[in-house]
Amino acid sequence: MSGHNSSELHVLCSSGQLFLQPLWDSLRTHEALTHSPFFPVIFSIATYVGFCLPFVVLDLLCPWVPALRRYKIHPDFLPSARQVLPCLGQTLYQHVVFVFPATLLLWARGPVFLPLEAPELLQLAFHVVFCLLLFDTEFFLWHVLHHKVPWLYRTFHKMHHQNSSSFALATQYMSIWELFSLVFFDIMNVTLLECHPLTILVFHVFNIWLSVEDHSGYDFPWSTHRLVPFGWYGGVAHHDLHHSQFNCNFAPYFTHWDKILGTLRSAHAK
Repeated sequence: MSGHNSSELHVLCSSGQLFLQPLWDSLRTHEALTHSPFFPVIFSIATYVGFCLPFVVLDLLCPWVPALRRYKIHPDFLPSARQVLPCLGQTLYQHVVFVFPATLLLWARGPVFLPLEAPELLQLAFHVVFCLLLFDTEFFLWHVLHHKVPWLYRTFHKMHHQNSSSFALATQYMSIWELFSLVFFDIMNVTLLECHPLTILVFHVFNIWLSVEDHSGYDFPWSTHRLVPFGWYGGVAHHDLHHSQFNCNFAPYFTHWDKILGTLRSAHAK
């Protein structure tokens, strides 16, 4: 019986690997691009701006399409160009001046060889979820510390709270120390789990999307927190409450750490 079960599991894993293999083969044909020191910066900026653009368009349409306001957490707030442009400029500046040189140093150590085989689908899903849980824990601890210690808040985290009503392009409006802390958590987690390169890309896409959605200011029926059951995931209203009240909802995504430490506050109570 055990041999039969193991063979079924092997077939399931193999089929999952075959499902991802064409995608991985397609990416490997662009190996010159993925090995370039420019790729991490281009990938990060393109993904981030690409996820922000739909919300920017919605903000532009709101004055002419009043029905959109029903999905806004702050219906009367629309970010101005004087708010949006510095946020976008800060993101581009930090990636060019700080992230790219750091990437160049890693690239100079030698090429990273890409495996021939794609990861198994179940393994990819497990690693992505586990990386998100690890990141959620690490940033929760970092976040609480930088709120409880006044010097840390003023020096490193206050910048991110300059916009009390958040919007998509304010997601990465942060100090360079905060940005490097987040990047460090990302790299440490995928390294500890020995994630496949395709898994790393998928994780980064999910991580960027969730962070943008949390700052978007829009609460749609299909928002992530409405798809995850039992209130395990906080979502955009949950994180917006942190930006307006400062002393609650420190975890970026999930709710278990705030529940354990008594810092969870329901957006419905607001």
